[in-house]
Amino acid sequence: MRDRDEAGRPRSSRPRDDYGRPLPYGTEGVPRVPDDYTPDAQQALREARRFLETGRPFHAHEVLEARWKTGPADERELWQGLAQICVGLTHIQRGNPSGAVSLLARGAARLGSYGSRRPFDLDLRAMTLAADQIIVEIDSGTSDADIAISRIVGHLG
Repeated sequence: MRDRDEAGRPRSSRPRDDYGRPLPYGTEGVPRVPDDYTPDAQQALREARRFLETGRPFHAHEVLEARWKTGPADERELWQGLAQICVGLTHIQRGNPSGAVSLLARGAARLGSYGSRRPFDLDLRAMTLAADQIIVEIDSGTSDADIAISRIVGHLG
């Protein structure tokens, strides 16, 4: 049975490991991004970068997801694309190459829809190219999670 909040929305209270995998109830996990976190754009980018710099893309995804769910509707594609790229990185860490390729491609497609626009001064073209390069490395069996993360973190400001 899935955890739910007072309003009936799904919420997972299970502890998580560094890679975001659920741990058994009662186990001590790493600190989580609170379900009610509502970062502004700069906070979300700063926190996501900090998590990526420490090798925790799942947690970066949680911050970006919080922004996508609480930010303006016209920014949703941006935050969702960034979050999907972070989940793709998480799949690399977890040894799931097909999941990584799927999420990296979906995230890159969302960011690609911005063309040459640079919301929040983000170079989305460079980030899309980095995601595409990571996919090539996964497909060739030469991907490395730390290198993949470092390629993306450099584009978060």
